[in-house]
Amino acid sequence: MSRQPIEATRTPVQTAALATGVVFLLVGIAGFIPGITTDYDALSFAGHHSGAKLLGIFEVSVLHNIVHLLFGVAGLALARTAAGARGYLVGGGVVYLVLFLYGLVIDHDSAANFVPVNEADNWLHLGLALGMIALGLGLSRRVIPRDGRSV
Repeated sequence: MSRQPIEATRTPVQTAALATGVVFLLVGIAGFIPGITTDYDALSFAGHHSGAKLLGIFEVSVLHNIVHLLFGVAGLALARTAAGARGYLVGGGVVYLVLFLYGLVIDHDSAANFVPVNEADNWLHLGLALGMIALGLGLSRRVIPRDGRSV
């Protein structure tokens, strides 16, 4: 009796969640690296007072970077199952859609801008929301292979 190795198969939605999680981890780390984050000496814990900008474009704070790191860890953990990956992508997309709306309604110079966000962040959040939701829904559709087995 020969044993064949068990091949771990990752669904497309799991791959997308894993990749998204890795990107969030990299962004969270980059937010703490001077040079990648301009005006690093102006990085504050939270709030619109943080003058640091990731890639010179996106406002960041320590809290903002920590949220990216946690979002990345969640992506890695939830990518272990197809259902978890779908939930991460769709749920995360909804979170980013809410964050986009939040960025539209708050005054960017007010204390309510605790994240902090600017115009560039708003458009990025909308893109993330639409992309993550599309990946979560589009890649988790039921696939029936040629041999008739349901996957």
